[in-house]
Amino acid sequence: MVDGRTVLGRFPASGPRGSWPAEEFAHARRLEGRPAEVVMDLATDTFLVIVRGVPRDRAESEAAATR
Repeated sequence: MVDGRTVLGRFPASGPRGSWPAEEFAHARRLEGRPAEVVMDLATDTFLVIVRGVPRDRAESEAAATR
């Protein structure tokens, strides 16, 4: 967890045209009841799917279960 945020997934910013994998992943997590959102990590040119304020061990185990 960094600054109260837990990263559930990382997606390259250069996806195929018309493809939104980070948004689709976040949407699926929201359907499961998690308040996931997409943010941009400018330093790595990566979209991150995060949840705010979730304990790291719980979020990591949930993220691993979805892979």
